[in-house]
Amino acid sequence: MLGARLPHVSRVSCGPGHRGIRDGEFGGVSTAARSVRRRVWDRIAAADPGLLRLMAGLRTVGAIALTLVVLASAGVDVRHLVAGAMAAMVSTFAIREKEPRAQAITLALGLPVALAAVSLAALLHAYVVAGDLFFLVLIFSAVYVRRFGDRGTALGLMGFQVYFASLFVGATGSALPGLYSVFGVAFACSAVLRFAVVRDTPERVLGRLRQAFRARLAQLLSAQLDLLDTAPDGLDDALDDVRRHTARLHESALLIQGRLEEGTRDGAAAALVQRRIAEAEIAAERLGVLVLGARSAERADTLTLHLPGAPAPAVGDRLRARDDVTDALRRDLEALRELVGRPVGSDRGTAWAVVRNRLLGYRDEDGLPAAPAAVQDVFRGIGEAARAVLGLRLALDGPQDESDDTPATARSREELDAEDAAIAGAGGEEDPTGLRRPTTRAAVQVSVGSALAIVGGEFLSSQRWYWAVLTCWVVFINTASTGEILVKGYRRIVGTVLGVVAGAVLAGVVGEHTWTAFALVLVLIFAMFYTAPLSYALMSFFVTAMLGLLYTLLHTYSLSVLVLRIEETALGAACGVIAAALVLPVHTDRRTDELLATVLDRLGEVAQAAVEQLSGGPAVDLLDMARDLDTALDDLRAATRPLTHPITPLRTRRQTARYVVALLETCAYHARSLAATAELVPYSRSIAADPQLKRAGRRIAHNIGVLLAHVRAADGAAGEGRVETGPSIASLLETGGSPVLRSGSVTHRVLRHLQRLDEGVVGLARPLGVDREADGREVRRRAA
Repeated sequence: MLGARLPHVSRVSCGPGHRGIRDGEFGGVSTAARSVRRRVWDRIAAADPGLLRLMAGLRTVGAIALTLVVLASAGVDVRHLVAGAMAAMVSTFAIREKEPRAQAITLALGLPVALAAVSLAALLHAYVVAGDLFFLVLIFSAVYVRRFGDRGTALGLMGFQVYFASLFVGATGSALPGLYSVFGVAFACSAVLRFAVVRDTPERVLGRLRQAFRARLAQLLSAQLDLLDTAPDGLDDALDDVRRHTARLHESALLIQGRLEEGTRDGAAAALVQRRIAEAEIAAERLGVLVLGARSAERADTLTLHLPGAPAPAVGDRLRARDDVTDALRRDLEALRELVGRPVGSDRGTAWAVVRNRLLGYRDEDGLPAAPAAVQDVFRGIGEAARAVLGLRLALDGPQDESDDTPATARSREELDAEDAAIAGAGGEEDPTGLRRPTTRAAVQVSVGSALAIVGGEFLSSQRWYWAVLTCWVVFINTASTGEILVKGYRRIVGTVLGVVAGAVLAGVVGEHTWTAFALVLVLIFAMFYTAPLSYALMSFFVTAMLGLLYTLLHTYSLSVLVLRIEETALGAACGVIAAALVLPVHTDRRTDELLATVLDRLGEVAQAAVEQLSGGPAVDLLDMARDLDTALDDLRAATRPLTHPITPLRTRRQTARYVVALLETCAYHARSLAATAELVPYSRSIAADPQLKRAGRRIAHNIGVLLAHVRAADGAAGEGRVETGPSIASLLETGGSPVLRSGSVTHRVLRHLQRLDEGVVGLARPLGVDREADGREVRRRAA
């Protein structure tokens, strides 16, 4: 029976509300403690993909701690200890290159840059006007050199931060010899931590990212199990959980994409891993859509999975809480999750082979239960996900045991081997010049904003005006539009206000205990780096709390100083926004329109190439094109955050932005699925090219072209044409009134993706203000 358990397979708790396959039943890990340790580590890896935040925090804190130990043993005073700690921090976190050799070169070049910055800060200490003018030149140069990549960005950041640290500790000409020694020690300690103690290589980082992808994939499958089992009144929460884990899996896939070139031995290996990661992501996302559809009274709209806050559809009666089909479906989802999370080598043995073979058999319709079509689709989706997991394990872990393969499993391996054998290692656009170059524009904007901050900061305090300049500087980092700068400035102010309160409390608790204060500073610095990618407001909170302790160490702490910190922060944020709005501005609307056009362009390329290959056209690198689409969509999602932020007063505009992004995510999902299926055509025995599909893609290509022309019309191009609507894509391929497809077939799935893609593209017309052909009469009536 489908619902019967396999012999020698039992279940234990693997998480809230779920049951998993016990390790010991398969002759694997013998102790429960090791299984618990693995699950805890998987949770950590999933929360921090590649442990990038953890390693950055440990490396920075370790460099600061080692610097403090070395300097304290030499008997330097507290002011030099603070300067050394700040130098160690900036020399560690500024470097972003992935290769150790490149990191060493940047660190070596950073020391003379730091020494030059501290020398000029000390020598110009008594010359206020000259010092301010040089600071502006330094700020412009530090932003301008970002065009030279990671090394230019790091050296510019070191120069600015060291100059700022010199102002903070009050460096003078007489103190230069001691500061030179302190900075030399700080850079040396940074090198020791980076290359000896907390050493990382691209291969190690990529390995941890792979582990994080597996952990997040297992978490997504757990969320889908929750969606299957939850009561109707909890369906909205379960669906939100699936959305969140789907987004986190996508984030891991993008991080791996960015590390493949440096972390793999050759281009072919990188392409193989990229393909397997994409296939696993697509299969898992599709499985979530199918589970939602099986629970729904009607077939679920893919948009429901991508639109935040969208209510779950009404629950249907396709699945019952207690019957053989539901039990079998729950069992197979649990088994798939266990296959994803099993360590290398622990899935050997007959029992695991039986589980794997059963799941892969669903691809060939083997063992499908007598159930509604939507439920059978879930079983087929499990089979496709099992095939993607098999390919992922082969790509990441090497050859697996094939002794117990069934014909269905052997076929899946043959397809994967054929794809692997076919993979081989593969003008760009002209870069903008002059003031159109982003680094040039940002350099001018930051310089103007900093000049305003210097003038305003001097009015607030002639001693600590540089806080306003620092805020103006940081709000321009990793921002590309006025709206992004506004939101970042708001977050910095919120974090600073809360940090002032925390800093006052910590300063009162620490008192005169120097080393207690330094210990707390290290804790706050670690928290700052660990939370920076998650919340800019939280990072600002830890920075400000740390500054309260530093002022305590320098014996300059007072509540008025922390209040001044708030005032200077607000002034710096305001100066940054003013400069961004008035000097070579890049308005949020223009930025989002540019990125929207890029996304539509990439979407059209992927859809057209996938349909062409499914129709028998030449093979192209579709998954690479799909990943370009994902990257463009990720950029658009980031650019629309100012429009969707809670402080945005235009509620309707906020809802429209969210809806458009959700529609584009839905379209991208179906385009990725088409690309993944088209990639199988040259190697699969069950998927054959169908020339009829070319007709199905013409309307989609036309409609994307109309939307693209309309979006670009804002830049002066004329948007012409209307979005076409009409019969379903499937009906276009019917012959003599009888469908040429059977439900559940691969071609049926392809047509379903094409239909959903067509609906998504047409759905974009209304929020973008494009006329639809079928709605022309209504448009004319409203105009009249």
